[in-house]
Amino acid sequence: MDVEALIEVIYAKGHPNVQATHRTTVEVTKDEDLTLRGNCIIGVRANKSTADLSEEFKEVLKDPSSVLVALLYVENTLSDIIACHGSESLSLSDRGRVVFRKSSYIDPSTIGIRCSKAAVDLSRYLVSKLRNPETVLSVILIALKFPKVYSKDVLRWRIL
Repeated sequence: MDVEALIEVIYAKGHPNVQATHRTTVEVTKDEDLTLRGNCIIGVRANKSTADLSEEFKEVLKDPSSVLVALLYVENTLSDIIACHGSESLSLSDRGRVVFRKSSYIDPSTIGIRCSKAAVDLSRYLVSKLRNPETVLSVILIALKFPKVYSKDVLRWRIL
């Protein structure tokens, strides 16, 4: 079985207002500031948004059999993992944000749907570190494209 895998990395910084209490999304933004209303945002001053991802990476994510794995690192330590489904409906064209969604809702900032975690589900160790504006968040994105024999209904997971 040939599985195609592509990798992108997003770097962002922490912020004192990181709360990570949103129940359906996780967001990383290029914005420099964060208000308390942004309870899904875990990183600011990101170096990439969905529009900045390579075209090859985007094409993998737009395949209905694709899976996206996001490895969240702080202080060179793997602190959490998010797994998501791709979708042919992704536009990946937002110039300021990257959003992981537990739901199937899609807008230009959406990078993955039916994700395994939202902000509220993330490691509290990770969240506490991200309240420091000096903390660097590394989001390693791994897009996996499976052979057509797998349907999106087969690709189900649960990360404990």
